[in-house]
Amino acid sequence: MRLSRQQFLAGLLSLPLGGRALAQTNTDRQPIRLILSTSPGGGADTSTRLIAPLLTELLGGQSIVIESRSGGAGLIAGGVVAREAPDGHTFLVDITTHSVNPALKRPMPYKVLQDLVPVTQIVQGANVLVVHPSLQVNSLSDFVALAKERKGTLSYASSGSGSAQHLAMEMFKARTELEMTHVPYRGGGPALIDLVSGHVQAFFAFIPTAAPHISDGKIKALATTGSSRAQSMPNLPTIAESGYPGFESYDWNGIFAPAGTPDSAIRRLQAAVAEALKNSNLRQRLADIGMEPVGSTPEDFRAFIERQIAMYSDIVQRLGLKVE
Repeated sequence: MRLSRQQFLAGLLSLPLGGRALAQTNTDRQPIRLILSTSPGGGADTSTRLIAPLLTELLGGQSIVIESRSGGAGLIAGGVVAREAPDGHTFLVDITTHSVNPALKRPMPYKVLQDLVPVTQIVQGANVLVVHPSLQVNSLSDFVALAKERKGTLSYASSGSGSAQHLAMEMFKARTELEMTHVPYRGGGPALIDLVSGHVQAFFAFIPTAAPHISDGKIKALATTGSSRAQSMPNLPTIAESGYPGFESYDWNGIFAPAGTPDSAIRRLQAAVAEALKNSNLRQRLADIGMEPVGSTPEDFRAFIERQIAMYSDIVQRLGLKVE
């Protein structure tokens, strides 16, 4: 039986939760605002809305207000939060572009890791390399061979210049010595539509979004980008096990606070996120949308961001990429 979203959320709140000390010590009834850098309906929005009711429970009834301030490669939302009072009531939920932007040297209204400090990584999710059926390839090796045979004539989509999907394909092109034309779109939805229509030939797509089109035979899946096989596509190999060991690329989202936010407020929210992510029903729902729970500490999240910036900076420098 398929539960409605309302039934699912109600079921989550009916389950016993740990972390009762969080709730017992809370006397703050001012809402916590989570400012999203993405549009409603995307992966970050969905995962944030799934976890929010559990956070309210764990924080002793303190309400969570979710606001979308999309646009500008995440810089609009980031700029808003960086200017907020660091009182522990306003936080940013940002995605992979948080570490891509400084690598691309975009003009930014704030400094990453200085004006916005890491709280916790919520989730991460692999993408899937999908191609149009007209290519008549059945494996990653088939695709690489065809792309080399048709040197420079194939095109690939991305959800935007400098996006994680764009840089993932550039990483893959560098590993395989392929030449393909980049076609950036304003989001993954339009990119996927044009792939289905045959206007582009390949795309690193968000797994849940691509899955219905894969099932219908409108596009073909070749490999996923994680270190292990995706739970929702267990029969599909990863790029790493398809002949390119070490290749790994994820989309992720996490929480950041304005610099100067009390450490107690940061630790309290991080602890609530980590506790909520232990909930088995929530973990299953996240798996259903291609996301793996993380719940890292502020220190671990900072180290992760630093590694991401270094990795993307190396890619950008080696390939001479610029914001288009």
